[in-house]
Amino acid sequence: MKSQWGHTYKDWHIPLSQNDIILGDALVDMHLHSHGQGAIPLIIQLVENPRFRLPGLELFHGAVDLDDHDCIHILLGRGMLPKDEAFVIGFTMGSTGQVGALEEKLYRLISQYLYPDVYKFREDDLEIFRDGLHLGMLCRSDALDKVDYGPLMDKTLGEVRNRLGIDTALLKAYYALEAKRYPYAGESMRLLN
Repeated sequence: MKSQWGHTYKDWHIPLSQNDIILGDALVDMHLHSHGQGAIPLIIQLVENPRFRLPGLELFHGAVDLDDHDCIHILLGRGMLPKDEAFVIGFTMGSTGQVGALEEKLYRLISQYLYPDVYKFREDDLEIFRDGLHLGMLCRSDALDKVDYGPLMDKTLGEVRNRLGIDTALLKAYYALEAKRYPYAGESMRLLN
């Protein structure tokens, strides 16, 4: 099956303007280009996947499994490159409304210094993470880590975004700003295409 939204993980992207695509179709297409859960290093799974949570201990708010994480990428109009990852993780954490300054700083340190090199966030990625975190708080959408995406798979992206309260006008305004700040970054420049 040939993708209409990119040929490799580096160029895969469904922009916010694409509202009529079915979420399940977009997820299948994304999975054609992404690495499976087994390819993700254990340190990242320990930090970001709720399957590895200790009972009663939530180190970071917004942890989701890989399929839910991929749905959030799609709904926020982000691809699979580092700045996309940083924004999606930040927005998901912010949507919980429970992330404080200490939790933000701890995540930033872990993602900058403990993640393997290819997954490590650079300084500009960390700025985008922070922006995503604050936009997730401002957006007042549903807490994206608590959504059951299964029943939404046959809905269009526009329907799902509306149902979850994802403010696409706010995202578009931020994406325009991100493109101005990072004109050298392909993942930032393509956001409004």
